[in-house]
Amino acid sequence: MKTFDASALREHLGDTFTYGEAKQAGVGDRRLYALRDSGEIFALGGGVYRWADAPPADSDLVEIAERVPHATLCLETALARHELIDAIPAAVDVAIPRGSTRPVLRAPCRIHQFEPRTFDLGREELEVGARRPIGLYSAERSLVDVVRLRHLEGGEVAWDALRRWLSRPGRSPAQLVELARQFPRAEPALRRALEVLL
Repeated sequence: MKTFDASALREHLGDTFTYGEAKQAGVGDRRLYALRDSGEIFALGGGVYRWADAPPADSDLVEIAERVPHATLCLETALARHELIDAIPAAVDVAIPRGSTRPVLRAPCRIHQFEPRTFDLGREELEVGARRPIGLYSAERSLVDVVRLRHLEGGEVAWDALRRWLSRPGRSPAQLVELARQFPRAEPALRRALEVLL
């Protein structure tokens, strides 16, 4: 781009873009930083930028979706999204496949590495305003995970979420047990919890 036209650049790059994409579009460092300093764009972290007047979005989730392939909201973050707990987690729980590089993010995150063999079980997609959706584990997968990882996450969170899930109409404990069978040592713990709560 020989002459600078912010609206053409915006159309070319979209609401969210990377430093590399801006460079490819002919935007030099001086222009990019001038846009940032004037408040027309803001940095999400790791070379990801977003136009200030873009549609509202959770900037933490946009950064995660843009920078972390296969990022999936899990555990307490997923339970909160499914309204199975009242707490708002202080950090975003993000699952990545075990063996993936642990990302360094500006967003407050707790990174969890899950087994690749079971990583996609119960994985849905959630649009967050990024160029690609972020993963979100289903309510059922999130319950199985929080029960099997209760030694890390706390048993109270697991039991409260499970109690709330069971109170919803149309819930099938049998389907929950079937899903738990896919994970080592998850089924017995889930069965015990169900026996206590039912």
